[in-house]
Amino acid sequence: MFLIPPLAEAYDVLIVQSSRNSAFEEALKGFRSLRRGSERVIVLSDYADTDIVRIVREDQPRMVLALGDRALRLSRNVRHTPVISLLALELHNSALNGPNVNGVGMFIPSAQYLSICRGMKARRVGVVYHSSHSAAYLRQARQDASRLGIELVQRAVRAPQQTMAQLTSLAGKVDAIWMLPDAGVVTRESMEAFFRFSQQNHVPLISFAGAYLRLGAAAVLELDRVDMGRQAAELAGQVLSPGGAGVKIRIPRRAILKTNDSVLHSLGISLSQPGGTVLSIQD
Repeated sequence: MFLIPPLAEAYDVLIVQSSRNSAFEEALKGFRSLRRGSERVIVLSDYADTDIVRIVREDQPRMVLALGDRALRLSRNVRHTPVISLLALELHNSALNGPNVNGVGMFIPSAQYLSICRGMKARRVGVVYHSSHSAAYLRQARQDASRLGIELVQRAVRAPQQTMAQLTSLAGKVDAIWMLPDAGVVTRESMEAFFRFSQQNHVPLISFAGAYLRLGAAAVLELDRVDMGRQAAELAGQVLSPGGAGVKIRIPRRAILKTNDSVLHSLGISLSQPGGTVLSIQD
């Protein structure tokens, strides 16, 4: 582990990557397929200390592409260079974003998730959300739930430490539990509580990442990361064009439904949409 060295040559895009992760590589593949140019890649997990503000000041790239939450946290301190964020839950905490921060969000329209719940014949769906991060999303979710004949049983938290208690309060009151991509709720510690609740209460868990299937999720809507990279490249073109204004947060365009057939079978649940179904989402 060492301090990151300076780079004298000019380039177009500074890519700040939280770690070496296949998800980030998929997003980069999509980005590079539409936007070709000189770049510098910094993988934060390779270094003990990284001053992104200093690097941007000295190298003067045209933009910063931040992959993951840690990359976004360090890149938020950049003030006068466009920052585009990908695969970061914290992007939705808009109070922390400066006017130069844009990106592709992690929230798939709530109607897509709730349609899966309806397909499971779940009429009461529990959801825990952070009152600052996801309040606007939940307002739309309430409308979608009402239209689909679903009762959304909501619990708001102000800190991740409150998640476990709020989950416990849903016992016996819901037919399914919906895990949001909300960094104020889903942490390494609280994540286990979601799966424990699902198992103990014999209700399906619907989530947002394929990795959760092996932990016990019944179904997930996983983002198409390659297409998110393409969206980021399109955003870059808009932001960097003459007179280009901030685009802020875009909705992902594609998601893939994945299911855990063994969990569905144990719960006696069948879905009309098979795993592997690709959903196109209006941007």
